[in-house]
Amino acid sequence: MSLQVGDSAPDFSASDHEGQTRSLGDFSGQRLVLWFYPKADTPGCSREGCGFRDLYAEFQAKGAAILGVSYDSPADNKAFVEKYGFPYPLLSDGEQAIAKAYGAYDAGQPNYPQRNTYVIDGEGKLEQVLLAVNPKTHPRALLDSLGS
Repeated sequence: MSLQVGDSAPDFSASDHEGQTRSLGDFSGQRLVLWFYPKADTPGCSREGCGFRDLYAEFQAKGAAILGVSYDSPADNKAFVEKYGFPYPLLSDGEQAIAKAYGAYDAGQPNYPQRNTYVIDGEGKLEQVLLAVNPKTHPRALLDSLGS
C-alpha cells in the first residue's frame, strides 16, 4: 500500500550528519519537505541537493523545513553537506526503515532509496507525494507548487 495525500506521515527517528537524532515530531506545526536521494555526492543527488540549497530561503519563507534522507552513513552525509554547503540536515537511513515506511524502498535496487519527495503539513499529514522526481527541475517545481 502506497502513501497518499491526506494520509498521516509515518513517524521516523534517525541520526543526521551531525549525529543529532531527528524525528517527525521535531517539525510539528511546520511544513516539512522530506526528500529521498539515492547516494551522497553523485551527480543527480548533488544537483538536487544544490537546488534545495539555492532555494532554501524561499522554502523557509513558505514555512518549510527540509530534510534529505539516504542510506549513506552520517560521515558520508557530513562530507556531502560540507562539500556543497547544504544548510539543512541529511538523515542516515542505513536500516532503510524510513524509506520502507514512506514507500521509497525498492526491492529491485535495495542499496538505494527511490528519488521520492514527501511534503508533510504542520499537522503531520501528507500534503504532496512526489515519486521518481527529476533532480534537475524538482526543487524549483516543488517550491513553485507550495502555497504560502
